[in-house]
Amino acid sequence: MNIIVCIKQVPNTNEVTLDTETGTLIREGIPSIINPDDKAALEAALQTKDLNGAKVTALTMGPLQAEEALREAYAMGVDETILITDRAFSGSDTWATSSTLAAAIQKLDYDLIITGRQAIDGDTAQVGPQIAEHLGVPNVSYAEEFWLEDTHVVVKQHYEDRYHIVKVKMPCLLTALSGFSTPRYMTPGGIYDAHRIHKITKWHRDDLSVKDTEIGLKGSPTRVVKSFTKELKGKGTIMNVDTDEAVDFLVEKLQEKYVL
Repeated sequence: MNIIVCIKQVPNTNEVTLDTETGTLIREGIPSIINPDDKAALEAALQTKDLNGAKVTALTMGPLQAEEALREAYAMGVDETILITDRAFSGSDTWATSSTLAAAIQKLDYDLIITGRQAIDGDTAQVGPQIAEHLGVPNVSYAEEFWLEDTHVVVKQHYEDRYHIVKVKMPCLLTALSGFSTPRYMTPGGIYDAHRIHKITKWHRDDLSVKDTEIGLKGSPTRVVKSFTKELKGKGTIMNVDTDEAVDFLVEKLQEKYVL
């Protein structure tokens, strides 16, 4: 069985600040981490490997510094890692990113693809389902648990007020929630092997069969114009009145704001 896990190296958003002049993220000096949902996806793949036997490949797109994330994946126990890196891919939105990742996955053997639900630096939750669409395979998002049954995957899919149990035939793609499971720690031996023994395969623009109009900035139909923090709400008004007075007060306030 071959499992591919798509991961992303992201800035630790607990330490990210905004440039008040430009409204953009200040990334310089900010430590990078594996996106939490993606790390849960890694753990899900490794648990499947432990139970059923599988080859787990970690795949990421990014600059050369993304090697750090792949070495961490090696130290956790994956069998192979691939870094897709080229200036031609810079500026990619979710569509261009998923086009590039799908082109890479098409070069590999796979039965199951697992991605994180969404990345903490974008929160779009689009890349995983878009990869499935490009590849023409079924997709089940918001996976909180799954298990294998012959040639199928049975997924416990999380909703706000319920769960759905979905059975889907492989090959397929799942997007995992960060609460799927607690990622395992890297072992000392795994850390040593990740830096001294294991090699990271690098693929560039010419290694992928994808159109120029579908990658990078030119292949991105969306643009991030500005990032900004949510404004704090003012202190509310507490009214100790009976029901009729409360209704009159609410109606008056809604009329002031032209809601009514």
